[in-house]
Amino acid sequence: MAKLVLDQVGNVVKPVTQYVPTITLWNRLEGRPRAENFERALKAEIRDPLWMLSKQWQTGEFRGEDAGSAIMAKVHIKTTALTKYQSAVDKSSVFDKEVPLEVKVENQEIPFKIGDQEISLDLRLLMGRQWLKLMAREALNFKVDYIKKYAFTLPRPEDKDDVQRSAHQEVWQSFAAVSNVLKEATQTDPVEELRPDDKQRNCMDGYQLYAYLAEDPANHAYDGITAINTVTLQDQIDTLAVKFVNWFEALYYQPIKEKNPSWKPAYLEYQFACSAPENGDEKVFVADEYYHGHLDWYNLDIHNEKESLAEPDNPVPASSVQNELTLSFLPSPVTFGGMPNNRWWTLEDWKTNLGNISPSTTDINQLMVLDFGLNYANDWFMLPFTLPVGSISKVEGLMVTNVFGEKIWVEPAGGGGDEDWERWSMFHLNIRGKEDVPADLSVLLLPALPKSHEGKPLEEVYFLRDEVANMVWAVETRIPLANGSSKHGKEAGMETRSKFRQLFAEEATGAPPPPLVPTEAKIKYRVVNTVPEHWIPFIPVHKDDDKREIQLQRAAMPRVLEEMPDGAVPKKIEPRTSMLREGLDQENRVAYYLNEEEVPKAGIKGYKAFQRTRWKNGKVFTWIGFKKHTGRGEGRSGLAFDQIIPKISRKEEETP
Repeated sequence: MAKLVLDQVGNVVKPVTQYVPTITLWNRLEGRPRAENFERALKAEIRDPLWMLSKQWQTGEFRGEDAGSAIMAKVHIKTTALTKYQSAVDKSSVFDKEVPLEVKVENQEIPFKIGDQEISLDLRLLMGRQWLKLMAREALNFKVDYIKKYAFTLPRPEDKDDVQRSAHQEVWQSFAAVSNVLKEATQTDPVEELRPDDKQRNCMDGYQLYAYLAEDPANHAYDGITAINTVTLQDQIDTLAVKFVNWFEALYYQPIKEKNPSWKPAYLEYQFACSAPENGDEKVFVADEYYHGHLDWYNLDIHNEKESLAEPDNPVPASSVQNELTLSFLPSPVTFGGMPNNRWWTLEDWKTNLGNISPSTTDINQLMVLDFGLNYANDWFMLPFTLPVGSISKVEGLMVTNVFGEKIWVEPAGGGGDEDWERWSMFHLNIRGKEDVPADLSVLLLPALPKSHEGKPLEEVYFLRDEVANMVWAVETRIPLANGSSKHGKEAGMETRSKFRQLFAEEATGAPPPPLVPTEAKIKYRVVNTVPEHWIPFIPVHKDDDKREIQLQRAAMPRVLEEMPDGAVPKKIEPRTSMLREGLDQENRVAYYLNEEEVPKAGIKGYKAFQRTRWKNGKVFTWIGFKKHTGRGEGRSGLAFDQIIPKISRKEEETP
């Protein structure tokens, strides 16, 4: 580099050359053409094999333990299939692969009635329209007769037993829009008061007809319809009744009985078992704590102490599901996005950047993926093997032949004792029992759903601990309404309480009660205060024949209102969700107990919602399922007994 030197006047005296020391590096190993034609350079011709060997030595390729590649593989597999299914308390049945396992386990009855109140108005109208459509297709003109027989009644705002329908404005409006009967027939007044335009209405309670047909096979849809008086018409109606029942049962997957035997209310979980024949014996799988909403292999355990399940009707022969086969494969290298390409001049996909992954020390899955992709990507091969759903497979061994003709016998990983904590395994089931037994290396492929659509929660309950009151509360945060929708529990409770206060105020007749004798005391005594209506208490009680272990029993708070007349006995506040009404809607009411360990310190949140999915054969399943999650911690209801509180004067009470 030249440098100019100037004198005092500014003239150039002599150019000075100054050299700057530099280091030149080359980091490209491909050929560099000196012509515009790249054809010869792209051939990557080898001019110096020794140079190539030296570069292999430089990059560490000679340090490989095994330079052979797999060219042939044989695998020996034993397979069987699930043949029996058993609910928690029900008898065994043949395992049905045409129904998703989540649907089989979770399905619960759609609540059409809570207490004495009829709910699910939207579904009742849907079923009524379907029956009228079936008759219209056959040109049967009995629409008015069925609308009159299965009519909706208008809620009675003056009746305390009908508060759940009359307290909520949207429910009242829905029933007022579809009700045909303004006044029900009674023993004293047997005449029904009908709307003048009832003939033009299509509002029929289809669930009443379905419940009547499902109650007894001897019931007919034309019972009580005097216009259907010929054998020909009766046969046509019976045919439509069969179509109507089949339509509803195909639309909503309902349990055969009133309650799903897999559902255990004391645990807020599902319990079931299934089994498969294996080598002359029977392998039993059990699931005691399922509530996640998606079933997979990790929900089941192998019950080593349970030999078999009860034989169902028409059992599946064991020989028809057990199979043993040896298959030959051509191993294919495992490929994934972001892996190094092994071809010359091929660039990797920039969309996958493994170096940008920053897992923490607890992210085992990400660490395993990185370790596989960066260290062992070129050492893995894939042997495809298709298994049907509901099957159990076990790889006995794998014979691999490499390019050198060597045959290597590979056994499944994860062998050893099932209780060995240092044993590493993946997709392997846990074995129950007290004895130390060898680990089970079979793979269970359940007929589970890949995904499903979930509706908004129909009802939601939050179980929390109240250490101040020393009890557990079940807060109904979402309550089903009679018109088929749901509402926030606090808002619904306030509307219900306001309606009761209105009814008690309207009942007050005559002179008001004499005022209390005024005193000069600045304080007053209160026996107990109130809590919101959607807070249902659970009190600790001892288990039967046990003086130490406790469980939680559903209790009730009294509905105490200032407008109640003297001497009136407060009624108990009953829950309005089906989760908490366990045992209340039976003919003989029974207590509901919840295991104390099911409500941790953080609490739990459970909800029911409609689920919908499409199975492998294209059939659509719709059902109601339950799920639960961890809560947000403890809560406080404000419940207190024997309080001394400051006395408020009447002027202070009237001051806004």
